[in-house]
Amino acid sequence: MARTWAVVLGVVAAFALLPAAPAAAHNSLTGSDPRDGARLTAAPERIELRFLATPKEATTEVTVTGPDNVAATGGAPTFSGKRVIVPFRPGAAGLYIVTYRLASDDGHPIKGEVRFTLTTGTPAEAPSASATPTETAPTATPTAVPTSAAPSPASPTPAAAEADDDGGTGWLWAAGAVVVLAALGGGLLLRRRAARR
Repeated sequence: MARTWAVVLGVVAAFALLPAAPAAAHNSLTGSDPRDGARLTAAPERIELRFLATPKEATTEVTVTGPDNVAATGGAPTFSGKRVIVPFRPGAAGLYIVTYRLASDDGHPIKGEVRFTLTTGTPAEAPSASATPTETAPTATPTAVPTSAAPSPASPTPAAAEADDDGGTGWLWAAGAVVVLAALGGGLLLRRRAARR
């Protein structure tokens, strides 16, 4: 009877241990930093993923994308035990998605994602500040337009010349009138003298 119970307990123990072996070989994500669903006011320098088992570098892929599906990975991931660390390159404010894919020891592929929101943008605002000087540059060119109006002061000089020419002809007319009057006066004097004789 004792031997029968020993055999039964051994079979039960064997069946109890069989499911545990595949479960231990099956990897999964246990945590992340930032955590899934987090809202951040400051961008982290890196993203950390923690797994149940040590991930293999050859079969692990991690990508980070930001708003408008722009890549936000700042470099290649590094592996430290059960952790995978990815440098983060922040962009505009919005939703960021960390996608991971790796293979477990049992050959089963594991994939998933961690999502977090960055509430403050960083480099996306820099181009708008640099764009303002380019917009002000064209406004500087109209200031050069008055230089084209500079020839207008030269136009009075011909007018002055015309005024001088008119003045010269006026003197000629006046001198001619004096000569004519002198001739008439001389003629009158000669007639009076002739009449007296």
